[in-house]
Amino acid sequence: MQKYVLKNIERPEADIIEKYRNLDVSTVYEAQGKQGLMSYELQPIQSNKTIVGPAVTAICYAGDNLMIHAAIEVCKPGDILVITTIGENVAGMIGELIVKALIKRGVQGVIIDSAIRDVARIRELNFPVWTKAVHSAGTNKFKGGWVNAPTVCADVIVNPGDLILADDDGVVVVKKEDLQDTLEASIKRLEKEEQTKAKIENGELSLDFYNLRPTLEKENVLYFEDEESMRNSLKKVLS
Repeated sequence: MQKYVLKNIERPEADIIEKYRNLDVSTVYEAQGKQGLMSYELQPIQSNKTIVGPAVTAICYAGDNLMIHAAIEVCKPGDILVITTIGENVAGMIGELIVKALIKRGVQGVIIDSAIRDVARIRELNFPVWTKAVHSAGTNKFKGGWVNAPTVCADVIVNPGDLILADDDGVVVVKKEDLQDTLEASIKRLEKEEQTKAKIENGELSLDFYNLRPTLEKENVLYFEDEESMRNSLKKVLS
């Protein structure tokens, strides 16, 4: 397969990106039919960070970060660099120097399904990263790969220009063609959650407003007033 760097990609409009800033990963994931959520293996290196923006993808061979350096050149302000690897070796694919270069380009953050290093210094730089591991193992710069090619990161397909939303709950991907539909569904979900919060505030039970009691009954979940009545009932069942 021909290796390449695609310099220019179609990015979402700025206004729709701004609207997604009012949302969170869990809401968007649920709103688009429980789709697009990356594996729980990806964890943020610091809390209380949210990033929203278009994906620039870099596909590298494990232990070789040549294509990350190539990706830096094509990144634009507001982009999120999504790094995937071919192979099993987990090395520190980015560190302080690459992060400083990304900051200079205006990149919001990095999603990487391999490892990073220089974590303390990256935190000092206040640069958001979601990573699978932290490992000091060094990398080579010998093997060509791809920049802005379709890839799979943490079990989710990512195309260049897809929207990435990442926060303390994880990372979710919204396909470019689904941006408006997912936004509308997410807003409706938030409105419904506000109604649910009001019910909870009024003292209503979720068993009732979610109509869960019939399910408990169907699953033969029994209620007992106290431990003695429970023991007596269970004795009858076991005798």
